Amino acid sequence: MSKLKMVHQATRIVVAIIGLPNVGKSTLFNRIVGERDAIVHSIPGVTRDRHYAEAEWAGKTFALVDTGGFVPDSDDLIERAVREQAEVAIQESDVVLFVVDAQHGLNPVEKTIAGLLRKSEKPVILCVNKVDADTHEVNIHQFHELGLGDPIGISALSGRNVGNLLDLLVSAFPSNGEIANELIKGNQRNDRLRIAIVGRPNVGKSSLANALLGEERIIVTEIPGTTRDAIDSVLRYYGEEIVLIDTAGLRKHARIAESVEFFSALRTLRSLEQCHVAIVVIDATVGLQSQDLKIIEEAIERKRGIILAANKWDLVEKDSTTAQLLEGELRGKLRRYDFIPIVFVSAKTKQRVFRLVDLAKSIKAELQKRIETSTLNNVLLSVVRDHPPPPIGIREVKISFITQAKGDSPVFIFFTNHPDGVSESYARFLENQIRKQFGFLGVPITLRFRKKS
Repeated sequence: MSKLKMVHQATRIVVAIIGLPNVGKSTLFNRIVGERDAIVHSIPGVTRDRHYAEAEWAGKTFALVDTGGFVPDSDDLIERAVREQAEVAIQESDVVLFVVDAQHGLNPVEKTIAGLLRKSEKPVILCVNKVDADTHEVNIHQFHELGLGDPIGISALSGRNVGNLLDLLVSAFPSNGEIANELIKGNQRNDRLRIAIVGRPNVGKSSLANALLGEERIIVTEIPGTTRDAIDSVLRYYGEEIVLIDTAGLRKHARIAESVEFFSALRTLRSLEQCHVAIVVIDATVGLQSQDLKIIEEAIERKRGIILAANKWDLVEKDSTTAQLLEGELRGKLRRYDFIPIVFVSAKTKQRVFRLVDLAKSIKAELQKRIETSTLNNVLLSVVRDHPPPPIGIREVKISFITQAKGDSPVFIFFTNHPDGVSESYARFLENQIRKQFGFLGVPITLRFRKKS
């Protein structure tokens, strides 16, 4: 088996599954994730059966992206679409799983993809799918012609040899210690506020970045999509340097929509991994969509600060109550995420765009805020005494001590006699009390319940 090049990066490993239609990409995805059906955690901005999921093997976790269904129905567009998909996967993932079909044999388009992969510095695993038995192994050898090292024969449907494939895959990953060291080095090199501008296509992300930067550094068109040049821009704001993450990724380009969606999904995840605060941009004339909520949930999962920017405010017909009514409507859809501040902005007129920067600075401070243990207990234990947790049957649930753990985001530990007895509704009550007493605007809070020793 050919050795894979070691991946070095400080953020989550991303593995993309690429290949022609009907070679079994989604089946392999579901096999790795452990789901039989195709309903898994969807990436924001991705339609139909494109999926993203957290996967784990041999104690190592990674983000797995299924590109199944990306190719358009038109035969004359298939080659172009698959080629673009491969280009995106090479650029945006850390490891590529290139899936081919043992039963149908080598396809000329696959030679084109292999050429792109050989030129890249990314590790590639060539998976020959539909090798359902030892007698089918003979069908593997033709794929040596692709020049991607020794192919591995698998059956995604039955699971045959998938374990060996995953062993090979995770052997390319750095150790947890190496990842931690890279993160430490990165934090030491750059403690500047890092802002990611994310959202669905055509909501005005690039226009907002241009308004903040004060120049037409980013090309804006009406076509959803992006280029693949990762460039961070530095905003100098009252003597402070603030990094806008990957503004080149906000540029628009006329490309096949399916490849664009795949790229945009990966780029969103990358930006969220790297930022302190995510500005989630929505179209004020359209309102909050389900895909917007998915992006917000991705940011919350990563414990990032969040601002909701309702752009195109200049296009909204307004009276004295419009802002209040629209904010109420948005908060109704945000529901439990009501800690997220909402700002009505216009990238076109620059109305309130720098309010976003001021908020992001405040939210970064909130992410790093630490409450003294004595203060926590004096304030919250009084609340708990007045409003105790519901009992479990005849047993009382008692909270005796509270402390804030060290970390990059607020984590509060509650010591109790029955950690599993604290209901979700009561945990939400405690979170609301923490916010009421101590703030944490725009910041996800984590509550953990531990057994009192």
